[in-house]
Amino acid sequence: MNFHKFFALSYFLLLFAACGSGNTSASSLFEIQLEGNKSVFQQNQTVGVAIKNKKEKSIKNITYSIDDKELQLNGNKISLALPTLGNKTLKASIDYDENTVEVSKKIKVLAPNAPALYTYEIINEFPHDIKAYTQGLEFHRGIIYESTGKKRRSSLRKVDYITGEVLQQIDLENTQFGEGITVMNGKIFQLTWQNGIGFVYDLNDFKKTGSFQYGQSKEGWGLCNDGKKIYKSDGTEKIWFLNPDTLAEEGYIQTVTNKSVFNMANELEFVDGKIYANVYQKPSMMIIDAKSGAIEGVINFGGLKEKVTKHAELDVLNGVAYHPERKTFFVTGKNWDKMFEVKIRKK
Repeated sequence: MNFHKFFALSYFLLLFAACGSGNTSASSLFEIQLEGNKSVFQQNQTVGVAIKNKKEKSIKNITYSIDDKELQLNGNKISLALPTLGNKTLKASIDYDENTVEVSKKIKVLAPNAPALYTYEIINEFPHDIKAYTQGLEFHRGIIYESTGKKRRSSLRKVDYITGEVLQQIDLENTQFGEGITVMNGKIFQLTWQNGIGFVYDLNDFKKTGSFQYGQSKEGWGLCNDGKKIYKSDGTEKIWFLNPDTLAEEGYIQTVTNKSVFNMANELEFVDGKIYANVYQKPSMMIIDAKSGAIEGVINFGGLKEKVTKHAELDVLNGVAYHPERKTFFVTGKNWDKMFEVKIRKK
């Protein structure tokens, strides 16, 4: 390499380095510091906050936000009075010199109180198809609608809950695994597990009228609705909001206790602003605030499985339906030969 080429190359590298030094990352300048160096907090907790100014820049203004909503700064404290809970990103927008940068910090915002404990009282027992691998259960005008799972055995059913007789049935394709259902606006919505597809049926003639693909949620677990939107669990800590007209996912809540983010919500039922959710693989059910995601109660259904016929395919509690006129819950399990009408009692 001759001298002129060496000089030109050296000049280019120096120029590149000089230009690159101006692109200083925000994290090299500033860092969010929280009281006690904590990252886990309770809803409505007031927390001390500060910005570590690593390069001693002249800061003009700082704005804090979570979920794109500005947090009020009172002295050096912010209030975590958030409408929804779970994994959050605290952001700080910092004006300094003639620049504005943003730094962030991952935190968890949990429920303010421990879940209340509940038990159950059996009111009635009804026959249930012992071959039904129950994945979804819902009442509508005194009739039970049920979704069953397992490949080559999945179906949507209309059932007389008193006799257990299957009044109508639509079988899914052999490769599909049926999951949760809900009834809304004259339609039945049904999920599949890992097929990434849901189905829509006409409530009156019980015929399939359409299908829909999932969005960011990867699996289909449980469904319920509040009359305006559909709630969908997917095996994670998230319960998604679905638009009942487009079936598009339009946000979510995360299920949390006062100690952790919890990811085991399965079959769902909506009652008076609360989501009742079977806990996956457990004889229990959560009572979740449908707005915040806080798990406000846990119902222990221990002992219920002992009241059904024992056989090789007997599986866990799954399936919850609320009867609005009787104001009772109906629960069953996978391959149970009984369905139980129960009242929920606080311990």
